[in-house]
Amino acid sequence: MSQRDRTISTDRHKERVFPCGVILPDQPDESGGPLSEVCALVKAADAEVVGDGLVQARSRPNPATLFGKGKVEEIGDEARRVGADAIVVDNDLTPAQGRNLEKAWEMRVIDRSELILDIFSRRAQTQQARLQVELAQNIYMMPRLRRMWTHLERMEGAIGTRGPGETQLETDKRLLNKRVTDLKRELSTIERRKQREVKARTGEFVVGLVGYTNAGKSTLLNYLTGSTEFAADMPFATLDTRTRRWVLPDKRTVLLSDTVGFLQRLPHHLVASFHATLEETLHADLLLHVVDASNPDADHQMNAVDEVLEEVSPHLKPDIVVFNKMDRVSDRLELAVLTERLAGQQVDVVHMSSKTGDGVQELISLVTQRLDERSGLVDVFAEPGDGKTVALVRSMGALLEEQVEDDGAMRLRIRLSPGALGVLKRQVSPGARIETAIP
Repeated sequence: MSQRDRTISTDRHKERVFPCGVILPDQPDESGGPLSEVCALVKAADAEVVGDGLVQARSRPNPATLFGKGKVEEIGDEARRVGADAIVVDNDLTPAQGRNLEKAWEMRVIDRSELILDIFSRRAQTQQARLQVELAQNIYMMPRLRRMWTHLERMEGAIGTRGPGETQLETDKRLLNKRVTDLKRELSTIERRKQREVKARTGEFVVGLVGYTNAGKSTLLNYLTGSTEFAADMPFATLDTRTRRWVLPDKRTVLLSDTVGFLQRLPHHLVASFHATLEETLHADLLLHVVDASNPDADHQMNAVDEVLEEVSPHLKPDIVVFNKMDRVSDRLELAVLTERLAGQQVDVVHMSSKTGDGVQELISLVTQRLDERSGLVDVFAEPGDGKTVALVRSMGALLEEQVEDDGAMRLRIRLSPGALGVLKRQVSPGARIETAIP
């Protein structure tokens, strides 16, 4: 074969990962199996799952290794048999547990938090998201620095290693602490700028989307606003808050805001790092909880979303629950159970599919109704020839009434939210008059 005919593959070798985990009493079941979610996360991290995985049910974790001694040996043997490069544990490991398991298995060990952080680092696009991920990674890394210096333990007692090793460890701790402080300062600056941007659009009615990862929030955003934001059937396709204008059928415009999806057992330091990003959406005028109605674990996923909402902003509840992906639902009985769990709560329910469009009109009607409840009737009187004011009023929504008064002035009746009314008052011509209408 000539040099010209020889083909050289440039494909990067995918890391082969063997999954395992401990099932604790308070851990919800997964319909696809106890490791189904972590396997999906491994694939989202662009790695390959090898083997069927192993799990152990325990009343409480082993403080030293999480698993029992026999299960540790069994997992190591099976991981080596299938040719794994690393082992992912579907639990959060303490620094000591991670260190002990790496010694026992003699290969890299990744816990649930580390895996999620890796996915976040791959998905982060904006400066704020990248800084938030780096902050969470550094906070995760701080108590685990000694684990990264295990090579020194193999030289314990060797001349000239003990002192420098400790010195380097302390240096790394100091540098990491400084970086965490710097990141918090940078994020604080970005957050203050974001807050100013949010205040600047107080005239707009904001609808926020929240939900479990891969519930279809981005697809719904694209469908309603006609945008082309990235949407994929994978965990954490969206990390950054995305806000787009949504024009309702009556020509009124609201802002629709999508943000990072939630997950069961989402690392607390990650929630803390993304607190500002989440708050931007959670402090919307209207909150929509999007649920993948076709997922067998939808009930557990709804609970996970409720827990994160409680952690970020106590007492915050969604206004509308959107059961999405109805085109994939085969068991209507399970759907009835999901709907029943919301009985007694002050929340509206919509069944729809952002893929086919079924049920979308019902959602639009509910959002319009909520907007009307928070809006008032306003009469705007414009002088003859004041085309600027007339055009401005017409651009803010559908006119309910339009007529010429006896004095020749144009009277325009419209329904506006308090914020939109403030914008109108600032922008109308000096000769225009605005009055609250009596229905």
